[in-house]
Amino acid sequence: QVQLVESGGGLVQPGGSLRLSCAASGFTLDYYAIGWFRQAPGKEREGVSCISIIGTTYSVDSVKGRFTISRDNAKKTVYLQMNSLKPEDTAIYYCAVFYRGVEPDLTSDYVAWWGQGTQVTVSS
Repeated sequence: QVQLVESGGGLVQPGGSLRLSCAASGFTLDYYAIGWFRQAPGKEREGVSCISIIGTTYSVDSVKGRFTISRDNAKKTVYLQMNSLKPEDTAIYYCAVFYRGVEPDLTSDYVAWWGQGTQVTVSS
């Protein structure tokens, strides 16, 4: 049974940092590309960052230079380090696993499994 459990969300002031974690179980993480998506109130879900099985990363322009996605296959965990947070980063952040063999991108077209989400609020 596939499970993705996100953690690390919370309330942070503008300019602050958070590190999100996604703990995976029920499948071999090594063989799958992973992504982080987010959805703000009243907005469509958007792809934030993704990482291939060999570590190639892609990020949406609005977070480049501030967010870093990484993976630790031995710990079966994917991370999203978020620095210099802005109020517009406020959203529910979801971990997602792409279908095996798919090159990841920032759309959800090829997402096989989703986590339950973790709330990130950036406010003073």
